[in-house]
Amino acid sequence: MQRLSRLLCAMLGLASLAVGTACTSGKRWVGETGAGPDKGGSRILLDGRAKPDESESGDTVAIGPTADRKVEDEELADAPGDRPKLSLTGTKPVADGPLDGQLLGVFRNTYYDFPAEADFTGRPVPLMNRSCQPIRSVPQGFYDAVCVQGSGTLTSGSTVSFSKRDCACASVCERTGQRICFDELDQKTFPWGRGALGKPITPLRSVAVDSNVIALGTPLYILELDGVPRKPGGAPLDGCFVAEDRGMKVQGQHVDIFTGNASVTAHLNAVLPSNAGVHVYVGTARCQAN
Repeated sequence: MQRLSRLLCAMLGLASLAVGTACTSGKRWVGETGAGPDKGGSRILLDGRAKPDESESGDTVAIGPTADRKVEDEELADAPGDRPKLSLTGTKPVADGPLDGQLLGVFRNTYYDFPAEADFTGRPVPLMNRSCQPIRSVPQGFYDAVCVQGSGTLTSGSTVSFSKRDCACASVCERTGQRICFDELDQKTFPWGRGALGKPITPLRSVAVDSNVIALGTPLYILELDGVPRKPGGAPLDGCFVAEDRGMKVQGQHVDIFTGNASVTAHLNAVLPSNAGVHVYVGTARCQAN
């Protein structure tokens, strides 16, 4: 009976999107107009001292403990601007969801990747660490990308990840106006960078969430990504992910999926466009061992 109630609630929520209301909580952004997905990548570093709108606090429900922050200075987020209007065209019917677990609702979906220094050109710009010592000079294009995405890989093989904002010694990030310092990390330990728990993140497994809605470390099942090829002609995804990152603009019912590289981002955007909307579950047995 409880499952029937959840399914009915979800179906009523889908039907109500056209009139800007929903059955689940945390959906004030549904029906709002905006500029649409950011074609240049979904993540931007923002100042973590900016507090979320307290009026939103009643719209979310925490799943598990949320006082687990390990990297206090790290605040990654998706692109600025208004949230775009949600469209559910092409998403799977909720009846296809798992029989166990809890449906949290329909979440906004976006993607982010991992820039490589070798892919960029431009005048040299110093990449500074948190002690204001130069890590190395990198092309302007790479600096502009890594100061937005938060992590990237150097031609030396090292990984760099966001360490500190407001570094007087750092160059200004063109898209954010911030001065960001980085940590140089061991490539073997952090081949794809570091998440908000200070742990390595993994392409097509790690997602960024609002940790007031979903606790970091929580296994997730995303219905619409179950069976989607990892790349054209590649093995299918199983729909299982882990909440391992966060961002100031990843707020409410929003999952930002780490793809690893721009070609995978483009592939997933072609199959399941950003902001299409996805059904997110917690507690389903199929994802507990991942």
